[in-house]
Amino acid sequence: MALLVCALVAGCGTRSILPKPVPVYERESFDVRSRFSREFVASPADTCNAARRALLSQGYAAQPAPAGTSDQVQGHKRFQPEGDTHVQIDFTVVCAPSSRNAPTTMAFVNAVQDRYALKKSSTSASVGVAPFGSISVPVSQSSEALIKVASETIPDGAFYERFFDLVESILATQKGLD
Repeated sequence: MALLVCALVAGCGTRSILPKPVPVYERESFDVRSRFSREFVASPADTCNAARRALLSQGYAAQPAPAGTSDQVQGHKRFQPEGDTHVQIDFTVVCAPSSRNAPTTMAFVNAVQDRYALKKSSTSASVGVAPFGSISVPVSQSSEALIKVASETIPDGAFYERFFDLVESILATQKGLD
């Protein structure tokens, strides 16, 4: 009995020693220098067109902007890094005029990576045949499904820098053609 009490007291004591997890929202920095945006010397329509072309050039399936708007681009790309893992990146670009008097546009980018895993499930049942009494024939079935196991905004600044550099390059090419 004394050992049980000591174990319970020791167990309770270790819980208070563990650090309390930091809530996710407290890690948000809201820094002026953002990896998710860049300013371009171009109109919002030209900037979003260059972003759409950048996504298309890298194998993303770009969706057309809603009718009457040219300030947003969405795209997605699928990967299968392993036999039972599937990854999808959903990309969103919003092009907004800068508040300055110069003809510049801020491009805001967000890329979300969803990861799926192949989950196998099996079911079994037995069938009783009434005229023969208690004779049962086992029936089993197996199925597979992709289940979302993770989703996160890609935090890597270098990922966005590569995208913005490609958009800048396409904008330079577009300006050269005018």
